[in-house]
Amino acid sequence: MTDQFNQNRLTEATSPYLRQHMHNPVHWQPWEPAVFAEAKRRNVPVLLSVGYAACHWCHVMAHESFEDAEVAALMNAHYVCIKLDREERPDLDDIYMTALSMMGEQGGWPLTMFLDPDGVPFWGGTYFPKTPQYGRPGFMQILQELARVYAETPEKIARNCKALGEGLRARAAEDARGDLPPDLASRAARSLSAHIDMAQGGLGAAPKFPQPFMYRFLWQQAQHADDANLRDGVLVTAMHICQGGIYDHLAGGFARYSVDAAWLVPHFEKMLYDNAQLIDLLTRLWRTTKNPIFAARIDATINWLMDETQLPDGGFAASLDADTQGAEGLFYIWTPTEIENVLGDETAVFSEAYGITPDGNFENRNILNRLHAVDAPDAHHVEAALNGARSALLARRNTRPRPARDDKILADWNAMTITALAHAAQSFRNETWRALAMRAFDALQRDLSETVKGRKTGRLVHSARRLDKTVHQLDVCLAADLVHAAEAAIALYQVTGTPAYLQTAIGFMGALDAAYADTQRGGYFENDDGLEGLLVRNRNVQDNAMPATNAVALRVFAALAQLTGNMGYAERARAIATALAGMLAQNYPSMTSLLEAITTSHNLATLVICTVPDDAATEALVRAASQHPIVDLLIVELPPDAELPRGHPAHAKQAVGGRATAYLCPGQQCLPPVHEAEKLIAQLDDLILRRQTDRSPTR
Repeated sequence: MTDQFNQNRLTEATSPYLRQHMHNPVHWQPWEPAVFAEAKRRNVPVLLSVGYAACHWCHVMAHESFEDAEVAALMNAHYVCIKLDREERPDLDDIYMTALSMMGEQGGWPLTMFLDPDGVPFWGGTYFPKTPQYGRPGFMQILQELARVYAETPEKIARNCKALGEGLRARAAEDARGDLPPDLASRAARSLSAHIDMAQGGLGAAPKFPQPFMYRFLWQQAQHADDANLRDGVLVTAMHICQGGIYDHLAGGFARYSVDAAWLVPHFEKMLYDNAQLIDLLTRLWRTTKNPIFAARIDATINWLMDETQLPDGGFAASLDADTQGAEGLFYIWTPTEIENVLGDETAVFSEAYGITPDGNFENRNILNRLHAVDAPDAHHVEAALNGARSALLARRNTRPRPARDDKILADWNAMTITALAHAAQSFRNETWRALAMRAFDALQRDLSETVKGRKTGRLVHSARRLDKTVHQLDVCLAADLVHAAEAAIALYQVTGTPAYLQTAIGFMGALDAAYADTQRGGYFENDDGLEGLLVRNRNVQDNAMPATNAVALRVFAALAQLTGNMGYAERARAIATALAGMLAQNYPSMTSLLEAITTSHNLATLVICTVPDDAATEALVRAASQHPIVDLLIVELPPDAELPRGHPAHAKQAVGGRATAYLCPGQQCLPPVHEAEKLIAQLDDLILRRQTDRSPTR
């Protein structure tokens, strides 16, 4: 073995997750062709371990096995070992997680996969204890047995590799075209809604994930169908998420998921993408309900973003760890005595409001929650009266050892956050949030723009981390980064009217077309056409923790068609729908983002408000529009010196008579201009009614 591979090479990594493992006795290697060549030279398999910095069970396996000299000796002797940060390479994680599902195993992290020297998987799992327990085999046993089989009966390994490799290639090459039933969206919404737990919210039993993209789809369908049952299913879920322990009632922000059916006990890690999507969903719900709980959760969660995830140069960190000092959730939980020491005479009132009991609700301690007040009419007033108590407890909590923060910048996650901030800023008329979104977008373009030979390519690298004033970029560009960044640019164009944002969005989508298009079947690959070392090149078409890349691409193309009048963008949107229609008809529960995007593309309207500076009538018009319940509407606040693209139906239209003027443009036609908020509201109400009357969202 060469010296290069006879050591742990993660000291060279910038990923916080990889650096968590740089002192392991395992000879960890990065993902690179030379590592697979070394496995081929030694004639040993590759052990691929995939995780992320905030992952509790990743930490458990690290402490039990990867820090253990006995386990490391087995790994080093019989394998070439790769450690991968799934957040840096979600494309690779998707390939091997798919392989695991083909084996009939449930996915999760850490992902533990065994590959041949060509990168083809032959066996795998998730977390394994060092020795047999929890009904799972011991990792040491697995290491020894697989090494023996690989050496003594290589034909068994070859058979497994052949089966899994062919399965992965068949899936990647699947032709998803077909016919899209015209009533699919409405049928899908009713079917999914029937599975919502109307007592506690969410789908099915524990664990429960927020899945904001699915509830966004249901909310859209509820309006188009005027369906109270759909609305109720979304609202009962949102209220339980907002009042449960999955929400941090002291600092704001949401944990990744709930391990129980009641949304009480979270998996304590906080991820940027979850919070971005929940801010955006709650903003949509607030526009209809004006529920002060939703407004409070949005405000607190944005404050949490600023306080705990915002990086000095404007971007947002990826996550906060689930663990503190080796214990899950320790930073967040309380004993009654700890609360009394801080609150004194207020303890009884606070404990009643936040479910504090002597026995606790989590490992003899308490997770703050308001689940008993989900339906209480005075819930917001009770919370407001306890602002001081929460602040005092937060100050005390901040003296505890803090969860680790993964401070790398991910392009798609940051873009999703920018979009949510811009939408919230527009709806709540909050200049601080707008400035925050603009600053973060500047950071996105500065720190994540791909540069080749000193020139910017127009693409974004997926991940970067700033260390010692130097930005270290990962040399990988993914389609998800481009489509989410384009959507963020469109959101900023709407709230500022600055044409440069719209042009930036057009540029990102042009880069998508240039290097990611599947010219044979339609849609877009996740990886560009020049990336080497992939077992397969997948299209991201099904929702996971985030909406599918192709769904977001369709949504963005539809928006660009509406904003520019260029019907070439509309054709690109239709082409994505056509390319995936057959799969969508069969797999709609995992493709609700695509159904929502297709519905949007058939209903989208633009509202252009020609503004007048420092004008009360302008503010009244914008507020009436941005706080109206209507979905599938792009609101553009156009300053006096800005001009719409030539193809837009409202191009060259201006503020009439020096007064703020609104032009509502369904499709490529504009209604008569209005100046008064009441008349604009009437136009928007009428558009909702017309959509409900003529419902064929997937025709």
